[in-house]
Amino acid sequence: MEDKINIVSPHCIAANRISPGKLGDKPICGKYKKSFFVGKPVELNDFNFAEFSSHTNIPVVADFWAEWCGPCKMMSPIFEQATSRLEPNVRFVKVDTEAARNISVELRIRSIPTIAILKNVRVVTKQAGDLSLNDLMNWVKQNI
Repeated sequence: MEDKINIVSPHCIAANRISPGKLGDKPICGKYKKSFFVGKPVELNDFNFAEFSSHTNIPVVADFWAEWCGPCKMMSPIFEQATSRLEPNVRFVKVDTEAARNISVELRIRSIPTIAILKNVRVVTKQAGDLSLNDLMNWVKQNI
């Protein structure tokens, strides 16, 4: 019997158990019947970040940003392109540091943009500053 993994739905923030071999088959949320992976990062905040990242068994790549940050705005389309290319083996999320001050402090986000890779809510590594698409994808692949 194949072990199941938890994938959190971006639609209801509920964990759904699926077979790892089914990740590439466009799995859907049990409640909303919508795809888990839509080619765009999931927007998280102080209220749902821990729930989302603690119940997801695949690595989470988080983009910590703010609306007023020029380099963050430049990084945003690159992060979205990486999302569409690297899903479903990695979950991409965006965290507005202005709206999620508690999680930003807890994870010691000192500058933005900062990209962090988390496993089981623990930061494995992080990278400050904007990156090219190739650099971002290579960095994620090397660190997941």
